[in-house]
Amino acid sequence: MSTQTVSRRVAVTGLASAFAGLAFGQVEDDSVTLEYARKELEAGKATLIDIREPQEHATGVAKGARLLPMRQLAGRVSEIPNDPKTPVLLICNTQNRSSATLKFLLGKGYTNVRYVRGGMSEWSRRGWPLIRP
Repeated sequence: MSTQTVSRRVAVTGLASAFAGLAFGQVEDDSVTLEYARKELEAGKATLIDIREPQEHATGVAKGARLLPMRQLAGRVSEIPNDPKTPVLLICNTQNRSSATLKFLLGKGYTNVRYVRGGMSEWSRRGWPLIRP
């Protein structure tokens, strides 16, 4: 097999992986789109953890989300599923804290976590359902 053939196969495999990620709503390896997060939460296929603070939760949360304020995370990390078969999606207001929390959890050995791009501010802006905690 020629070097050119191997290079083409590697390129095609890389593109196929990228398109597969897009099909599942992934934007990049460590994040998912808001649409994907909502669909997976509503289907019971993922755990959505809202890491905003209690005063932010009071403005409304996604139905079915677990509330775990970022400030309490270190003492409550055992509450986050660490089963590779159980996707965990982290959401905050915009994605700054959830992306930082993702890095923390990856450092603890978690492989099943992603953060949600756009956050609850975008969820709310779209008029998607919110409930009071």
